[in-house]
Amino acid sequence: MVSRLTLSAVAIGLVCLIRPASAEPPRAVVELFTSQGCSSCPPADAVLADLARQPDIIALSFSVDYWDYLGWKDTLAHAAFTARQKAYAQSRSDRQVYTPQMIVNGTKPCIGSDRARVEASIKATSTGGGPLPVDMEISEANGTLTISVKDTPQTITRVAELWVLPVSRSQTVQIGRGENRGRTVSYANVVRGMTRVGEWRGGASRYQVSLDAARGKGDGYVVLLQTVDEATPGAILGAAKSKGL
Repeated sequence: MVSRLTLSAVAIGLVCLIRPASAEPPRAVVELFTSQGCSSCPPADAVLADLARQPDIIALSFSVDYWDYLGWKDTLAHAAFTARQKAYAQSRSDRQVYTPQMIVNGTKPCIGSDRARVEASIKATSTGGGPLPVDMEISEANGTLTISVKDTPQTITRVAELWVLPVSRSQTVQIGRGENRGRTVSYANVVRGMTRVGEWRGGASRYQVSLDAARGKGDGYVVLLQTVDEATPGAILGAAKSKGL
């Protein structure tokens, strides 16, 4: 009896050690480019918060800095997020950079507060409402995040990059000046940075990064596998998120 109980305890410990941090494959990644200085953004921020509650959607909030000149410096903005939004516009060749703008699965832009358009874009960029085409798993052990990209029967002809994004589950900001002065706005799944982990050219692959780097200043993290063409981002092939997001 003692031996059996001991083995059971060891087995439970191993299960806790190697279990995936997130097990449900997402059908969409939705990126909202928003700003505390944009009076049209709070309704879109609310839409993103609602999408973030859906377990098969990874919803991310990117605060941009190009409205800071209006009198309020966005406390969550980063120049890299502005550059990402502009790179999307370059890849589409439409030069449409505005807030609130949502990008669905790396390819479909829409007004962030237009919930019906966002839902239509999710359907248009997913295969029959199914998950993203490349399956990924993440696991944590001994201070290390392991990212496993599964082999896929589909032919992947474009190079993809693997990114880790530290994410804060929620941030509430009291805005003192600008178009939203006097308002208190809550933001869900706030991206706090972006780290390129490596390149993927198809097939099963395994990557590792420290958990401290993955979490950064956030409560958790999101992993994105995204095609790239001449340094501009394209379709998102796979994604995963840590528990709690």
